[in-house]
Amino acid sequence: MMVRDISVPLSTATPPWPGDTPFSCGWTWSMAGGASVNVSAITTSPHVGTHADAPLHVRDGWPSAAELPLDSFVGPAVVYTTARDAREIGRAAVAGLIALRAERVLLRTGRSIADGAFPDRWPALSVEAAGALLDAGLRLLGVDCPSVDLRESTTLDTHRRLFEGGACILENLDLRGVADGPCHLIAFPLKVPGLDAAPVRAVLLEHSA
Repeated sequence: MMVRDISVPLSTATPPWPGDTPFSCGWTWSMAGGASVNVSAITTSPHVGTHADAPLHVRDGWPSAAELPLDSFVGPAVVYTTARDAREIGRAAVAGLIALRAERVLLRTGRSIADGAFPDRWPALSVEAAGALLDAGLRLLGVDCPSVDLRESTTLDTHRRLFEGGACILENLDLRGVADGPCHLIAFPLKVPGLDAAPVRAVLLEHSA
């Protein structure tokens, strides 16, 4: 069994959403400064790097990151590459995933922050396609880009449709070098009460030949 890390690191080099709080770190105590231990401190938006959005992200009163159902974040998944130049991923484009009744889908758009730059655009799943996947049993949608909605969206309709249908969301995955097809996902969000998102260490379990 091989464990493949598909997380984008949290570091000062990780691009945040433009205008959001970037990752920064420092030392509260350091052994070099005479302390008995090293103790670090960080400041960051929970949306920097690989993370799980919570329903609270798009609507007041909806569940926070600590209330996300953990069983949605572990289990069989399918990696699927979308057309890189597509703007909207419609129902026809995910017909195979609908037929598979995939519970966890990881979409590779090729527009990832994993290369160190924030992409200017990326394709997004249409609300209709999201609904069709939910009807087929979708429990989690993961993407390698910064959002399951288009960059310019202010209504976040795909977020809302997925949350209304009981599905969870992972964003900023690193799917470079991962083959399309079935896999096993483990991607638990941190238990942080009251926040609209939580950092995630996402991995795939792969059987060695």
